[in-house]
Amino acid sequence: MSPGSAGALSVTLCRDPRQFAALEEPWNRLVRGCPTATPFQSHAWLHSWWLSYGKDGRLRIVLVRRGEELVGAAALMLVHRPLPLLVPLGGSITDHFDVLVAADRAGQVIPALARGLHRAARGAVVDLREVRPGAAAEALYRQWPGARARLTDSTCMELPALPFDELVKRMPASGGQRVRAKLRKTDAAGIEEHEVTEAEVPGAVRTLLRLHEKQWRGRGVTPEHLRPRFAEHLTRATRRMVRAGEARLTEFRLDGEAVAANVTLLSAGMSGGYLYGADPDLRTRKVDVATLLLRHEAGRALADGRPVVSFLRGSEPYKNHWRPETVVNQRLLLATPALAPLLRLHESQLTGRERAVDALRETLPAARDWRARLNELRVR
Repeated sequence: MSPGSAGALSVTLCRDPRQFAALEEPWNRLVRGCPTATPFQSHAWLHSWWLSYGKDGRLRIVLVRRGEELVGAAALMLVHRPLPLLVPLGGSITDHFDVLVAADRAGQVIPALARGLHRAARGAVVDLREVRPGAAAEALYRQWPGARARLTDSTCMELPALPFDELVKRMPASGGQRVRAKLRKTDAAGIEEHEVTEAEVPGAVRTLLRLHEKQWRGRGVTPEHLRPRFAEHLTRATRRMVRAGEARLTEFRLDGEAVAANVTLLSAGMSGGYLYGADPDLRTRKVDVATLLLRHEAGRALADGRPVVSFLRGSEPYKNHWRPETVVNQRLLLATPALAPLLRLHESQLTGRERAVDALRETLPAARDWRARLNELRVR
């Protein structure tokens, strides 16, 4: 796409991975100037993901500049299955997507970004998954000059950043008493916290993934978490993000040995627990790992002035004990008027698939157990 003007703005399409790599500094300045950005919009996360998961010729990043200043961006890639789609960089291992818009120029940047994306989407439907409520992508959706549809996506759980005692008070009285008793046993075990330095990240990620596999063994581990490409991405991204203050990797040590580890991704608006691993033997010591991690993360978020402690995607029962706020991500579908029938076809396929999954869950409660067993076999 050749540069086009939108007032004093220029809009271009980046298809060259080398150009994307060179955007690190202006990209991160834009992230800092975009209040809705999550950690998953950082250059470190997206570029590392591309190196591990990207395919030649598929990169599609819409860029909006004012002079030499980058003031807007939408990081996407082209896929051809089940039909031609422009989808977010980050794929299924990324919990939130958003476009980047400089807050002080949003009124000009959003229309320019919409026009640039409209030109890029001449042959494909735009499928924006995991859009958090309040994201800049919602404004893009409202101004889209073509066909559009909105669906629900993953459920996330979030807590306000409060002193841990205040979080405990949110629980029923009996639950709060159990948490305090668990923490007394955890503290008695003598576990020490160690914040991993940039240089220590590669070894610490290996430890985390080893503990993660051990923790989920026989219970349906996510196969992608044990693949080399995921380890490469997580190591590379975490190292860069730790350096930039966009991530924190913490080891919890007992007698000098790491028995649990946790990667937390950081932005101005949230502290998100991305992935953790824990030795199952901690249960024999009466150590409640989930409570240990939450106490640590809540304390750090409060100290750093981050308003939200996010469990990210998933509504597992242990999260609900804390009475978190439920935040449902959105899936935004966009297309040019000429591709409106293709968008409606894609929408109907997605809603039909979701109904089938819901029906399966209701009629076959054992489906989840079978899925866990299949995942375990795939890993082996």
